Amino acid sequence: MREIIFDTETTGFDPQNGDRMVEIGCIEMVDRVETGRTFHCYYNPQCPMPKAAEEVHGLSDIFLSDKKLFADGAAELVDFLGDANLVAHNAQFDFNFLNAELRLCGHTEISQFRMVDTLAIAKSKHPGAKLSLDALCSRYGIDRSHRLKHGALLDAELLTQLYIELTGGRQIGLGLADDKKADQVEPERAASHRAAFRKEFIPPAPTRRVQKNWNVTLHLSTVSKITFGRKPKRP
Repeated sequence: MREIIFDTETTGFDPQNGDRMVEIGCIEMVDRVETGRTFHCYYNPQCPMPKAAEEVHGLSDIFLSDKKLFADGAAELVDFLGDANLVAHNAQFDFNFLNAELRLCGHTEISQFRMVDTLAIAKSKHPGAKLSLDALCSRYGIDRSHRLKHGALLDAELLTQLYIELTGGRQIGLGLADDKKADQVEPERAASHRAAFRKEFIPPAPTRRVQKNWNVTLHLSTVSKITFGRKPKRP
């Protein structure tokens, strides 16, 4: 199963009010193993960067002024994403911005049925706990000492580790998905992890109705965490 763990940085909270995506970082996984393939790009939003947003991710108007427009790099991004499931933390936020950018340049939007929200997964496992990316990395012992500001690729890398921990853990000795390291995985244990993950977090396939019901539940969990008094994107 191919999955893309991704994160975005933006000029604000709401693409419907003119906010734009300025950075995206993506990590490819196949059968829960990083392949080493990534996608990372900055975009010129063609609008001023609010000071509050710049304080979060450090991306200034000057820095972004010579970056490509999203429309000029959309095809490359869409090609990288392919038909994979897309994993993000507070995923509805990232999906809203990604689809808004795709609409603006005439590309087809990405289906919500491909969305996997680690915030909703974490909420089901740790009700009442702090569920920000920082808090969950601390809970699972993931080193984030180099995270001085939000950055899409860095946050996607941290989220990849967190996603693995939230959904069963990483096999000992497993790194990139080359043949040598793949041989180190216990086949039965790996299959068990994949089966457990699919049973708990992947929507059943028989009918579109079942898939729709699963996603509605997931999205309500996500939306319940969104507030307007916090920094962009982070729960």
